[in-house]
Amino acid sequence: MPTTQKTLMFLSGFVTSLGSVAVICSILGTQAWVTSTIVFTDMISNGTIAISYGLFGGVSTQDLREGLQELDKNFEVLGILENSSQKSLHWVVIIFLVLSLVASLLSSSFTFYNSISNPYQTFLGPVGVYTWNGLSASFVFLTMVLFVGNTESNHLSEKLSQKLYPEAINERTTHSYGYSFWLILLVILLNIATVVIIVFYQKARYQQKQKQRKPIEYAPRDGVLF
Repeated sequence: MPTTQKTLMFLSGFVTSLGSVAVICSILGTQAWVTSTIVFTDMISNGTIAISYGLFGGVSTQDLREGLQELDKNFEVLGILENSSQKSLHWVVIIFLVLSLVASLLSSSFTFYNSISNPYQTFLGPVGVYTWNGLSASFVFLTMVLFVGNTESNHLSEKLSQKLYPEAINERTTHSYGYSFWLILLVILLNIATVVIIVFYQKARYQQKQKQRKPIEYAPRDGVLF
C-alpha cells in the first residue's frame, strides 16, 4: 500500500489532471473562441459584420450604416467551409484538442492508480504521468497556435463571411479572442501543476531514502563490521 504522503500527493495530481479534462471539455463545448469584426461594402449597403464562433458553431450579426440589415445567422463552421484549406486546418485543430483531452484523461487515470498502488518502477508510475501531461500540454499548445494561424494568416473569418454574405466585399478585419481560447493557457498551467506535484513527491521520497542511509554511512567501522 502507498504511504499517506504518496496518496495525498498523487490525489492532488489527480485533481489537477481532472481539472484539465474539465477545462478542455468546456473549450470544446463553447463558442467564445474568437469574434471577428469585418468592415464590408456591397452594391446597396455598407457597415460591419461581427462573426463569433468556436470549433463547431457560431453566430454572425450585421451592423449597417446604409441598406437593409439581415437577421442574425447561426451557422456550423465545418458545414459551410466545404472543401478548403481553412476547413482542413480547422479539423487539425479539433483533432489536436481531442488528443490533449485523451492525454489528460490518461494522466488522471495514472495519478489515481498511483494513489492506491505502487507501480513506481514501471511506465504506470511517475514516468507515465510526466509523459501524458507533456503530450497534453504539447497538443493543446499546438491547438492554440494552429487556430491563430488559421484565423490570422489563412483568413478563416473572412472565408466564413464570404459563405454567409456572398455579395459583401471585405475591406478590413479585426479579431478579438474570447475566453474559450484563453482557457487553453489554463490547461497548460494545470498540466505543469500536475508535473510539479509529482516532482516534489519524488524529491521528498529521495530525501527520505538519503536520511535512512546516513546512519549506516556515518556509523563507526567496528559497529558496521559487527
